[in-house]
Amino acid sequence: MTRTARSRPGTLDILGRVPLSSGQRLLRFDRRLETRFVAGADEAGRGSLAGPLVVAGVLFDYETLRGARVRCLASLNDSKQVDPDERERLYHAVLASATRIAVRVIASAQIDREGLHRSNLWGLRTVLSELHQPEGACLVDGFRLGPLAPPHVAVVDGDTKSAAIAAASVVAKVTRDRLMRRMAAVYPRYGFSSHVGYITPEHTRAVLVHGPCPQHRRSFAARAYGVPLPVMPSRSLARDERRHASSSVAPIHPVSGLPAS
Repeated sequence: MTRTARSRPGTLDILGRVPLSSGQRLLRFDRRLETRFVAGADEAGRGSLAGPLVVAGVLFDYETLRGARVRCLASLNDSKQVDPDERERLYHAVLASATRIAVRVIASAQIDREGLHRSNLWGLRTVLSELHQPEGACLVDGFRLGPLAPPHVAVVDGDTKSAAIAAASVVAKVTRDRLMRRMAAVYPRYGFSSHVGYITPEHTRAVLVHGPCPQHRRSFAARAYGVPLPVMPSRSLARDERRHASSSVAPIHPVSGLPAS
């Protein structure tokens, strides 16, 4: 007998099956790795003009991730796909469900000294090294981290595929947004609480009028600094990525702890 859809639209798919929630789909990806521990890492603030780069790692134990600890992750998703209120809820859900969480906050001054890409690789390597389990899997969103990292898999668009990476993206984003709201009180002229350091017309105007503050990344070529944006050939970009991918970075001193609301 053919199953028919219920009266409420969107409840069942065309074959009469209840579609997976975003969290169920992400968790299924990790469970298919057939290992008890899955660690994921992601960053927030990579393209920001001001403020730190925040790198987070989340470790899930899939033998104990059940019941209330997994139900609260039903709407887990890439942090960019959920609104701020839902990100805050998911942040607390991840903290309640994860076995371990690692966070590194890399300041603007350190990014200017070491370079954005090298700093990011260092952060991702460090959090995965802290969470790595010998019998587990380590996943990272997009980047190969080189031989200094624990064994890992670079998953393209990983924050839309893996629960561990998506959870790390939520922790990194919420942590960074909270830090930027604190900085808004210290540097009120720049509107950090609204754009959290990313380039917007308002942010550009504020920098042109008041000049950059100590939280701005001066190594970035930006119109806000009165610098014409360079055009780099795609081959040069690819060559630069390869050159930095295997490089190490000098120790970066992390800020410990997660900021309160």
